Amino acid sequence: MKNILKVDNPNDYARFVDAPELHPLVSVIHYDELAPFRHSLNNYGVYGLFIQRQFPKSLSYGMKTMQVTDASIIAVAPGQLGGLEDNGERISLSGWVVLWSPELLHGSELEHHMDRYQFFSYFFTDSLRMEPAEWLSITRLVEQMRQELTEHDDSPMLRSILMGYLRLLLEYCNRIYQRQLSQEDLAGNDLLKRFHGLLQRYFSEGRQLSQGLPTVAYCASELAYSPRYFGDVVRKATGGTAIGYIHTYVINQAKSLLMHGHNISETSHLLGFDYPHHFTRLFKKVTGLTPSEYLGK
Repeated sequence: MKNILKVDNPNDYARFVDAPELHPLVSVIHYDELAPFRHSLNNYGVYGLFIQRQFPKSLSYGMKTMQVTDASIIAVAPGQLGGLEDNGERISLSGWVVLWSPELLHGSELEHHMDRYQFFSYFFTDSLRMEPAEWLSITRLVEQMRQELTEHDDSPMLRSILMGYLRLLLEYCNRIYQRQLSQEDLAGNDLLKRFHGLLQRYFSEGRQLSQGLPTVAYCASELAYSPRYFGDVVRKATGGTAIGYIHTYVINQAKSLLMHGHNISETSHLLGFDYPHHFTRLFKKVTGLTPSEYLGK
């Protein structure tokens, strides 16, 4: 695809914004120190926290637009697409970016706890809004983390220290997330979280390969609701239908597979479609483009 920055390694983004490369698996970037750089729509193969005073408007996140406030954090995870497509404009930002490879976490306790940080999910399309004291605490941690990277060579001890900083940063983010969650409609939000988690498990376990795409009736039954009541709650919480939510989730997965090199036929099969033209029809219905048009955009 054109105009997509593949961030398979933390330093892919560092090189794009012309920031120092400090470690093979971790990048800590201080936007305030950089010359103006171009927008980018990023295909992430890494985890990341964008900790900024202000964000560009209309940032995309999957197939949605992020709801972004000042002095907040956006979290990204491998397989996600987000940012703003390069339009030739150069921008200056204030704040920090912390990016790390999943490889850093392999075999660690933190790796097994990443799924508890729900703010990495496409489901969560609001930024994490920091209080002034949280901004100071979090940015101080990031600055200390960068100091470790600049003063010490890579070693098992340094990586252990880096994971300690990451764990603390993620716990700060989780506290903010839980605070925001408590201010929302908990009933509808809890159902949507469980609905999204059900879809994640369905595809991660490969059920689509034998059972096809999940249906509204299946999801409602798994979540112990009648299909009609389930549909009403989803509609109230999202403004859309339950089947529309399923289709959006499926096409998000399709975009990731396509951008990672799978062709249309392979993507169709991996997502559980009986025929590629069924996949193409749904892709166009959701995005307005065929998969081929999307790849050539």
